[in-house]
Amino acid sequence: MIEMLHDSGIKSEYAYAGGFASIALSLGSWLISRAKSDDSKAQSDRWGIFVGHWAPTFFALGIALKLEEKK
Repeated sequence: MIEMLHDSGIKSEYAYAGGFASIALSLGSWLISRAKSDDSKAQSDRWGIFVGHWAPTFFALGIALKLEEKK
């Protein structure tokens, strides 16, 4: 799978950027949810946690792609 991603032109930097974007989206969602006072606050918190879980996956893909680039 990693070789296929590499062959299709996806670079490790893109995966790292996705990881940092996930962290930023998670933080943004949490900050927005702090301003809410109704039931949607809990939903916003859960959305932030969900998006935050993407970061390790993107970083792991970035490392795997970096290793593939060095081949």
